[in-house]
Order: sequence, then C-alpha cells, then structure tokens
Amino acid sequence: MKIVLADLKSAALDQAAETVAALARGGKADVRAVATDVSVMEDVQRLRQIAYQSFGEVALLMNNAGIGNGGGPFENYERWQRVLAVNLWGVINGAHAFAQAMIAQGTPAAIVNTGSKQGITTPPGNPAYNVSKAGIKAQTEALQHELRNIPGCKISAHLMIPGHVFTPLTARGRTEKPPGAWTAEQTVDFMIARIDDGDFYILCPDNDVPRALDERRMLWAAGDIVQNRPALSRWHPDYAEAFAKFVKGE
Repeated sequence: MKIVLADLKSAALDQAAETVAALARGGKADVRAVATDVSVMEDVQRLRQIAYQSFGEVALLMNNAGIGNGGGPFENYERWQRVLAVNLWGVINGAHAFAQAMIAQGTPAAIVNTGSKQGITTPPGNPAYNVSKAGIKAQTEALQHELRNIPGCKISAHLMIPGHVFTPLTARGRTEKPPGAWTAEQTVDFMIARIDDGDFYILCPDNDVPRALDERRMLWAAGDIVQNRPALSRWHPDYAEAFAKFVKGE
C-alpha cells in the first residue's frame, strides 16, 4: 500500500515517514507525512486533499489518533476539552472529511476507528477518556449502518477495540513491554485478520485477558442497566463476590 501518515508536526512524524519509506515498495514516492491536528476540521480536509492528489484514492482510513490523561467528573475541564477534541472529534472529522469521497470512488475500501474497551465497560479513573471512546463506538455503529444502506456503496466501517497494547501512550515511562501486553504489530495483524472475516467489532485479546473474560465484563456492564444495579457495580464492594462468580460462569 501507499501510506499517508498524519500526526502533529514533530520529529517523530518525520522519523515515522523515513521508517515506512524504507519498507515501502516505491520508497519515499509511496509515503507522505502530513502535519495534522485531527481536532481541526480544516487540517483533516487538507489531509484528504493531499492523499487524493498524491495517490488518487483512499482504500483504508484509520482514525487512530488518541491521547489520555483526561479529567475527573468535575476536574480538569480544559483537559476534558482536549481529550474529546482529539479522540472523539478527530474521528468525527475523519468521517466527515473522507467518507463521501471514498464512497464516490466506487471501489472497495474501509474506515477503521480506534475505540477502547474502556468505552464499553467505562471503568472509574478516567471518565474523559471513557466518554471519548464511548462516543466513538456510537459514531462507528451509526457510520456502518449508514454505509450498508447506501445502494452500491463498497465501503465498510469497523470498530477497533484494542486490548493492552505496548505503545508510547501506554508505556508510562517503561522501556520494556510488560508480559501481559501485545505489541502494536500483533494488534494490527489481528485487526487485518478480523477485517478479512468481515467483523465489525474487532475485539482484541492480549496476553492477560482472553476474549471470554472481555465478554463477561461487557455483559456485566450491560447488566447494570437491565438489573438496575448501582452504577459501575463491578467496582462496588457489595457486588465484588457476585461479579467474581459471574466471571466464572456461576
């Protein structure tokens, strides 16, 4: 594939372009690095323009930009705004800027949005991040519904739900990958295989958490509403024993 990399202007973006160009069949001719703030619609529209001018079409759009370290329910208002601007509005901007042009190509293509398990089970500790990822889930579901109901449309949307992946975002100063984490390469290989099989929800395991455990956690979270339990009952001391039994299938 020919690759267009988008990130904030930095030496890291330039280095990434050099690394990818060294692997690309056509070398530097197959790679573009475009300084982009995904929270700014004009930047994303410029990204689309450069991609189409350079390579003529877009076969895969991956809305993957994300930041953490949000705020509490009533703390760090400015950080709330930035996390939502990048994580959620970045995805919304990507769809608004690219989707119609990709549909008009008339060729098979895909849009992959990176969500999070935290957007489904919403654990305590970082609600700004959880809200952003929950919004991505809802947006991507709506996007796929819309695409599959457009006559002749050959674009599919997919929700990427990573497990524990060792990246600069999750490293927290560590230089060695924790045993429980997957590498980015493992995660991408899993994603490609699931897209090949037509999955919409790409629920990634890792070395600590198998899919079966993710499923039980997600079912318990939905059960809070159905059974009218306290909010986030998985972390409520009165429900610790019940959750442990539920995970075991009891």
